[in-house]
Amino acid sequence: MATASISTSLPGEAGLFRVMLRRPAVAIGLTIFAILVLTAVFAPFIAPHDPNKLSIAHRLRPPSGDNWFGTDEFGRDVFSRAIFAGRISLSVGLGVAVLASILGVVLGLVGGFFRRLDAPVSRIIDAMMAFPDILLAIALVAALGASLVNVIIALAIVYTPRIARVIRAATLVIRELTYVEAARALGVATWRILGNHILRNVASPIIVQATFVFAYAMLAEAGLSFLGVGVDASTPTWGTMINEGSQYVGNADWIIFFPGIAITLCVLSLQIAGDGLRDALDPRLSREL
Repeated sequence: MATASISTSLPGEAGLFRVMLRRPAVAIGLTIFAILVLTAVFAPFIAPHDPNKLSIAHRLRPPSGDNWFGTDEFGRDVFSRAIFAGRISLSVGLGVAVLASILGVVLGLVGGFFRRLDAPVSRIIDAMMAFPDILLAIALVAALGASLVNVIIALAIVYTPRIARVIRAATLVIRELTYVEAARALGVATWRILGNHILRNVASPIIVQATFVFAYAMLAEAGLSFLGVGVDASTPTWGTMINEGSQYVGNADWIIFFPGIAITLCVLSLQIAGDGLRDALDPRLSREL
């Protein structure tokens, strides 16, 4: 009995391990993302130069032994700026994923569990999703002001409906199950039912959706920064680096090439990891592995 309880308590971990064995791309994606995160975390120890040090005499130099990714229009080392920029870009993705998950879970649980509130919550979600993501983000950032915090808030509002719809659909199914009805009959408090019986059972889709939102948020932040309405230009992000280097395309392609590669690798690795988590945490898919 003890063995059975242990084996069923960690289905996600065992399922993810099986996914990684059967799909090496998932393991590669997780490894690439881990490398990018560790590089950003330890940027002060890895960067060979000060990312903000100006050196006009060395401007627009191609990649070399001293400047691995070349220099930009102000003579700043692109490699050093890229790994420091990863800190901000990854922070935006993480902040948006966490905030959107919290807001989405609240909306989804409320709309899915309380019948009277289902219609108004669904209309709010549908209205928000009627706008293209980037246009809604631009409007919100324009209203709030361009700053790191406001970009996170704006993107979290944009991606909240994606999570809310998934959680609402799962809650609509779970609230009709026998053990929820039994808890109601026993007079268990509503907040305890939501926390103990419903929230625990929607944890898997929350985690999976959060990984996708993380990737979407990084792309959106890069787009906003490229358009000049995102994070302040003095703050290095992968998006602002591409924006600054776009005028030198054809003459100094390395300024935008390496930040672009970083964004691509990060987003692809997160998408692959999200697919692996979905396969591992979905009982129907995990049984097929």
